[in-house]
Amino acid sequence: MEEALQAGRPLDRIVIALGRHGTRMEEIVRRARERGVPVRFEDRGQLDRLAMSRDHQGVIALAASRAALALEDLLEKKTGQSLLVLLDGVEDPQNLGAIVRTALAAGAEGVIIPERRAAGLSDAVSRASAGALEHLPVARVKNLVRAMEQLKEAGYWLIGLDETAKQIYTEAKFTGNIGIVLGGEGHGLHELTRKRCDFIVSIPTTGPVRSLNVSVAAGVVLFEAVRQRRNAKS
Repeated sequence: MEEALQAGRPLDRIVIALGRHGTRMEEIVRRARERGVPVRFEDRGQLDRLAMSRDHQGVIALAASRAALALEDLLEKKTGQSLLVLLDGVEDPQNLGAIVRTALAAGAEGVIIPERRAAGLSDAVSRASAGALEHLPVARVKNLVRAMEQLKEAGYWLIGLDETAKQIYTEAKFTGNIGIVLGGEGHGLHELTRKRCDFIVSIPTTGPVRSLNVSVAAGVVLFEAVRQRRNAKS
């Protein structure tokens, strides 16, 4: 693990068993933080599950398919009217990969994910994105609410998706600098995230199942943004 940190290999996160201390652990934490690799402290059972074995030394490094950007680096790449996707705790790698693929196809400039309670940039995400992860910038932030505030300061309007919203997504304006905010599986948008959105919209559905999978919902809203942006140019 020390060799991976020293060599600069992309790492999604490092997980250390609760109660593990000592000089070696402190050095691993220091190097990880210098490189911006998230460090998590979990019970030993969680490490057993991640390693699929009990044969570990209380510390596990999870490889990443690629390194994530800082939010500031993503904003520096902004060209003209920008479209970003913010994910509030999407934990399924298949969903994250599908959203990255759809966002790239829709012309988004990047995706923003939080460090905690969210899927990382793993090989599973790369496979689900069908190669899109290699082309679309992804920024990982410690605090999504703070990142939303930074985007507002940079001139973005934030549109959140929530099935209980009265405003239909087609009634929102998706031109200009826009951040589309999507909640995680099951819980949707967290309350603090919801409050930071400028507008909350919904996708009307019929039948007994009222909510869409988050990756499907992302596709519906992103291509409404594509439609509006094309019409604004014509």
